[in-house]
Formats: sequence, C-alpha cells, structure tokens
Amino acid sequence: MEYWNKKGNSCTADTVQAALTRAKELDIEYVIVASNSGETAELFLDQGLQVTCVTHHVGFKKPGEDEMDRQMREKLHEKGANVLTTTHLLAGVDRALRFKFEGVYPAEIVSSTLRLLGQGFKVCVEISVMALDAGMIPFGEAVVAVGGTSRGADTACIIEPAHSSQFFDTKIKEIICMPREK
Repeated sequence: MEYWNKKGNSCTADTVQAALTRAKELDIEYVIVASNSGETAELFLDQGLQVTCVTHHVGFKKPGEDEMDRQMREKLHEKGANVLTTTHLLAGVDRALRFKFEGVYPAEIVSSTLRLLGQGFKVCVEISVMALDAGMIPFGEAVVAVGGTSRGADTACIIEPAHSSQFFDTKIKEIICMPREK
C-alpha cells in the first residue's frame, strides 16, 4: 500500500500508475474511475482494461447541466469505455431529505463512515456498486476502483462490489493507495 502526503489532483499520475500496476499483477480486467470531466478516465484508455467512467449526475452542480462535455464522452465511447452518469448511490433521495428537513439519514451515515478512510475511499466503494448495478461489470469479480478528493484521483482500491440491495456484502480486498491527509 502506498500513502500520498497530500490529497487531491496532485496525486493523479501516481494513483493511475499504482492502479494500473496492481491490476496487471492481479490480472484484473475492469477499472472503475470517478471522473466528471473524463480526464482521469482518459488516462486508463489503451491499457488493456475495460474502463467504466462514473460521473456526477446531470444537474449535480447546476440544474440541467452535464459536467462532461459531449466531445469527451464521445472520445471515451470510441475508445471502448463505458460512461455511467446517474444518481450517486449514497446521495439521491437521502440528500434531498437532508437538504429539506436537515436530518440525518442512513445513506448519509454510511457515506460519512466510509469517509473515515477518506473521500476517495468512499468514492471507490460507491462507484463500484453503481457500475455493478448498471451492468457495466460482472457480478462476483474484483475490480480496481479509482476515486479522489475533489478533482483528480488520490485513492485506488480492489473491490468486489455487491449490488446496492446487498451493499454490506461488498468486499474491500485491498487498498492500493490513498492520501494520509483526509
């Protein structure tokens, strides 16, 4: 396991390299990458892996706005990557309830608990389950998941995700890298 001294975008190149190296060592075919612009996912193209890029849902920042531009989405598709743009597993209706009623809801508690290991760790778990639920990866196989804190990537894990309805059966097999700073 590797630890970065900082979190965020400055770790992207090292995180990508660590994820690629470990995927090859373990013969893992699938990589799931959190990337709103597509730039981090683009770094995994042409590496012999099946890439799934998970973005924010449309309207995450501004109603009706898709953060990934059409050209990048087309480029990822042309290179064989899947792009999943949907509501985040640990947000959605629970987040709407929190905003409206200022309460604490189960998905928010799960999300905050996963963040004890860092935002990127929470993202890795979340996007793996989302990709499985969307049928973009096979059930019962370990994947490399890559996430980060704000922009870029700073965390990579090996995860065998369960479907959201069996979320707590998800297996974190290995943390490849993560920042010390949370």
